[in-house]
Amino acid sequence: MVRPPSPRPLPPVVLMLLLLLLLLPPSPLPLAAGDPLPTESRLMNSCLQARRKCQADPICSAAYHHLDSCTSSISTPLPSEEPSVPADCLEAAQQLRNSSLIGCMCHRRMKNQVACLDIYWTVHRARSLDSDLCLKFAMLCTLNDKCDRLRKAYGEACSGPHCQRHVCLRQLLTFFEKAAEPHAQGLLLCPCAPNDRGCGERRRNTIAPSCALPPVAPNCLELRRLCFSDPLCRSRLVDFQTHCHPMDILGTCATEQSRCLRAYLGLIGTAMTPNFVSNVNTSVALSCTCRGSGNLQEECEQLEGFFSHNPCLTEAIAAKMRFHSQLFYQDWPHPTFAVMAHQNENRALRSQPWAPSLFSCMLPLILLLSLW
Repeated sequence: MVRPPSPRPLPPVVLMLLLLLLLLPPSPLPLAAGDPLPTESRLMNSCLQARRKCQADPICSAAYHHLDSCTSSISTPLPSEEPSVPADCLEAAQQLRNSSLIGCMCHRRMKNQVACLDIYWTVHRARSLDSDLCLKFAMLCTLNDKCDRLRKAYGEACSGPHCQRHVCLRQLLTFFEKAAEPHAQGLLLCPCAPNDRGCGERRRNTIAPSCALPPVAPNCLELRRLCFSDPLCRSRLVDFQTHCHPMDILGTCATEQSRCLRAYLGLIGTAMTPNFVSNVNTSVALSCTCRGSGNLQEECEQLEGFFSHNPCLTEAIAAKMRFHSQLFYQDWPHPTFAVMAHQNENRALRSQPWAPSLFSCMLPLILLLSLW
């Protein structure tokens, strides 16, 4: 009797693939149309579950309790007011930035929705107090001893009905010279939504226009004459004209944007102090006019346009504002992002990324075994 041939052992690669199939967990099915929305027990990062996880960590729990006690003292300030979030509340929010509470969500059909939303707003209240980043950069300055001291100095010198303009300008000059560049540029070059007048007003008031700028706009050429009579102002103006100068008709700039911005901020506190012209856009200008310039009208308009129609300065300011927006929203997600993230929430309820590739591996394996 002829004995059938003994089966050959499977190659090691096949054994490894089989073992992998046995060890991998089954792939969860994606939610199909008409499937029920996730409940609280299925929602992987609901604020209720994140709160329970936080309670198990003494540091997280203490920070949350402290932030919860802060909510009654946090109020939305007027544009002319100082930030009203206490430093210890901001510190507590900072301690929670790496906890699961930061990314938690509340589904509209989940149980205990009120309790969930209460947790969400407790965590995000200090961070999303106001939609404008100008307020948030002001908060950062307040938390820095040097920035806060310098800002209070020019705030006191530039406020009140009997403000002395030369004292105000001197303190402004000191602030932009001595404050750390990220703080100074953050206060003045903070981005605002187009319709957020409160944010725009706070940004414009950084230079205290009621005191730092002349009450009656002089002729721009007269303003330049006053600047040239002061060695510091003259050198700062030459620096600005050098580093923010378009080289050709296409607007190619003489130097990099960062150098142009430093030269621009260097003029603040001098006779040529520029500022934003309104609360709704980022156009800047000198506080002067070209009316009555006579035969020097073209020269005057050229000087005035070097601030108000300078493509190098405009793009440098826009680029810095984009950077500030990205910088803040990477660390401090806007509450709107939580709503957007809900559309992609709960990875356990979606197909895993390895599922299609796993199927593509199984098919050759099955064919291989059938041929073996």
